[in-house]
Amino acid sequence: MTRREIPFGVIGCGLMGREFASAAARWCHLLDVDFRPVIVAVSDTSAPAMEWFSSHVPTVWRAYADYRDLLGDPGVEAVYCAVPHHLHAAIYEDAMAAGKHLMGEKPFGIDEPANARVLASVRRHPELTVRCSSEFPFYPGAYRIAQMVRERAFGTILEVEAGFWHSSDLDPLKPLNWKRRSAENGRYGSMGDLGLHVVHLPLLFGWVPHDVRAILQRVYPQRPDRDGRLQPTDTWDNAVLLCEVRTQPQAFPLLLSTKRVAPGHANTWFLRIVGTRNSAWFSTRNPKTLVTLPYEPGGEQAERRVDLPYQSAYRTVTGGIFEFGFSDAVLQMWAAYCDELIHGQSMEQPLRCASPEITAMSHRLFTAALRSQETGATVPLGSEPTLPEGVTGSC
Repeated sequence: MTRREIPFGVIGCGLMGREFASAAARWCHLLDVDFRPVIVAVSDTSAPAMEWFSSHVPTVWRAYADYRDLLGDPGVEAVYCAVPHHLHAAIYEDAMAAGKHLMGEKPFGIDEPANARVLASVRRHPELTVRCSSEFPFYPGAYRIAQMVRERAFGTILEVEAGFWHSSDLDPLKPLNWKRRSAENGRYGSMGDLGLHVVHLPLLFGWVPHDVRAILQRVYPQRPDRDGRLQPTDTWDNAVLLCEVRTQPQAFPLLLSTKRVAPGHANTWFLRIVGTRNSAWFSTRNPKTLVTLPYEPGGEQAERRVDLPYQSAYRTVTGGIFEFGFSDAVLQMWAAYCDELIHGQSMEQPLRCASPEITAMSHRLFTAALRSQETGATVPLGSEPTLPEGVTGSC
């Protein structure tokens, strides 16, 4: 099979930039796809970071200290941008103005005004495929739950819970970095860092919060800098958001949480949906297990636990007896993005990457959550937005 090559530039050569490089290098893992990304150029303010790409990615032969030079490179068709939040708006705008397809990192702007700038650029360039990175919905359990939602398998929704928890900030001696400073991370704190992963599927399903009551925690108000001197932290470590979703003809609670201080959790994403005809729960803490609770009127209520095979949105060389992991989810997400870039509405499978409209709804939610924390009140989110293309609406 001839595969259409998509020449990519990477802006921001840190952790997630290297994850993309790893996924691109493993493209032979995918079966029956007629496209593949090829990283040809990189840009970062750190020369050693770019050197990693030059040393490990044979297709990279251009490295730019200034990202604008990469965007001006006619050999680059699409870019992946993984930089601190305060840089999103300017670089994303510049990328679209240069005619480059864009995969950006969450939260797609440091705050709601910055996100609005990005969305305005998206509207000016409808010919471009612009999406936000969110890989966890491509885990087999999450993917199967999304299929259940599309099939309207849950009946009347009673409640939904989604969260992303880890314990990387549990150690009070962990040195301060940019994610703990609002000037670079934004006032959202853990919501900006983790929240898009939490709201991606609920918003894709059309479950848009009507209001929110938020409780935010700053667990450690100080952290040592690289020299060991204590410095103030001014972002939120943990966030719990209780929302009400109002769909026709029902309403239900939606509980969302993002935690960077969650003892016992190395990196846990989860989704739980409770309905009158079926319920489902999946967590990356037990990545091979999907729990469902099908129910027929008058029947027994018995949990069903499925030991999930290696099952993915795009077929791979891996046999079903093996385990699925984070790097596999990243590869599947990138396959979905490239599929949509090449095939548009005719992409191979229905799960799309997070759209700019979903990021806009997340910003509206997180901004309201900040107001709720300040006032102690439940904050309405205003009129219901037009759902983005591809959402399913209520079940």
